[in-house]
Amino acid sequence: MRAREILAELLERHGRTYAAEAGIRLRDTPQPLYQLLVLSHLLSARIRAQVAVAAARALFSHRLRTPRRMAGASWQERVDALGEGGYRRYDERTATQLEDGALLLLDAYGGDLRRLRGEAGGDREVLSTGLRRFPGIGPAGADIFLREVQTVWPETAPYLDAKALQGAEQLGLPTAPDELLRLAEGRDPAVLAAALVRGALDKG
Repeated sequence: MRAREILAELLERHGRTYAAEAGIRLRDTPQPLYQLLVLSHLLSARIRAQVAVAAARALFSHRLRTPRRMAGASWQERVDALGEGGYRRYDERTATQLEDGALLLLDAYGGDLRRLRGEAGGDREVLSTGLRRFPGIGPAGADIFLREVQTVWPETAPYLDAKALQGAEQLGLPTAPDELLRLAEGRDPAVLAAALVRGALDKG
């Protein structure tokens, strides 16, 4: 099977961002950007992606969709919501980190990640460094956020990180981002990146 056909099949099966799977209607506004930060935090732990997505949906169903609501909830409320999503291995530590991260976002950026974007001035490395200030967001979490946010922050695109390129390699696809984008024929780079990551994670 040719590379173009493999990629078309991959996009057909897995062409959905993790934000969309978590029910986040991603826009360049404070609430969905914060929800993406929470999702990136959860996805970066050593836990199955499906569990992280379910935990994010549970948090949001408990109305913990903004940094103010996240910080205002009790620690036990956050633990319970994470447990409801099946996120039990790291629930206690993560509940604390979510509060600390929400407070940092409120204090440093008035609850609005677009201010961090403005500080970065289009520099992805500066943006990544800023993201890693948030508790629980390490290099992997920053990569996840940047992969997904490129839909609404075009200056970060195209962003195909090491995990996405690992998926490409495992599928016998080119590992040069420009070549992958050409083969994807205009598909959203965030969708392409998510599909490649799922390809890397899918043992089947």
